[in-house]
Amino acid sequence: MRNLLTFIGLFFCCALPARAATVLIYHHVSNTMPASTSISPERFVAHMDYLAKNNYKIVPLIELTEKVKRGESLPDKTIAITFDDSYADVYTSAYPILKKQGWPFTFFVNTKAVGSGKLFVSWDQLREMSKNGVTIANHTTEHNHVVRLNKNETLSQWRTRIADEITAAQEKIEKEIGSAPKIFAYPFGEYNAEVKQILKKMDYIAFTQQAGVLDTETDLQILPRFPFGGNYTELNDFIEKINTLPMPVKRVEFYADKQHKLDDIVVSAGAKPYLVLTLGDNSLLNKVNCFSSNEGASNTEVIDGKLWVQSKQVFPQGRTKFNCTAASKQPGRFYWYTQLWLVTDKNGNWTYQD
Repeated sequence: MRNLLTFIGLFFCCALPARAATVLIYHHVSNTMPASTSISPERFVAHMDYLAKNNYKIVPLIELTEKVKRGESLPDKTIAITFDDSYADVYTSAYPILKKQGWPFTFFVNTKAVGSGKLFVSWDQLREMSKNGVTIANHTTEHNHVVRLNKNETLSQWRTRIADEITAAQEKIEKEIGSAPKIFAYPFGEYNAEVKQILKKMDYIAFTQQAGVLDTETDLQILPRFPFGGNYTELNDFIEKINTLPMPVKRVEFYADKQHKLDDIVVSAGAKPYLVLTLGDNSLLNKVNCFSSNEGASNTEVIDGKLWVQSKQVFPQGRTKFNCTAASKQPGRFYWYTQLWLVTDKNGNWTYQD
């Protein structure tokens, strides 16, 4: 009887499929485009070779999103590959490599850029890619900062404009390609509570550029992707990230201080807000290490069974991210969670220059 119970325990521990998968995001596959968003063709090949040689299953992104919506298990070592921003080197450099492997991928395009010059793909090229297993999906029309209101624009006008831009891009893709799935990638990876609600009402699943692992607990309007570009293209870094596990986050809250809750991730420069995480495994609470993109290690403390994370310095204007990790019981694998903050100037205004 003891041996039977041991077998059953081992089966449920090790044999059941994981409920997580990893989504990769690239922008440029090039040696000549901006380094901060580029990976060299040689390193991109190294990434893909590693996946091929180590039995990773590459699946269409839409397949993963449908499984997540249904709450289905996601087998371990499952990967979806994505590209953003309509760049021509996706067609000239990445596409031949992935086509040779027979691997699907998703290309999020800002539709007004398509066919607008030599830096961008044409609709003919996108149609060719679509016929060979590439999903063409929505990245808005003009790749604007969707969270920002234009000068003198009301909140109501902004909501209408953002919905119209998303709809126009979707209709253009449907017209040119013949179909367009209801998946969306935020330009610059930026979102807020209002944009999330717009996309939810329009029945889109949306992807950020927040690093992390996609699982069945993740908010369908802020699904994570691991970005690879600039300083983050080394093979060892790639291997570590594609083997991460989802931090078992059950609830995410934001606080201006320890008494006042925030409704959104948008704060003003000079703020030091708290990220508050409720985890499904309290044994991890004292094992999580968090880092701010602007300063390195952040302060963490456990209060009433929740993890409170705060930067040591006030936020500068722009984008800030908290990356939180913890070692798992599986050797060499880490739990990972990333949270984006958007920081206006001290008066709560956006600058209008990129």
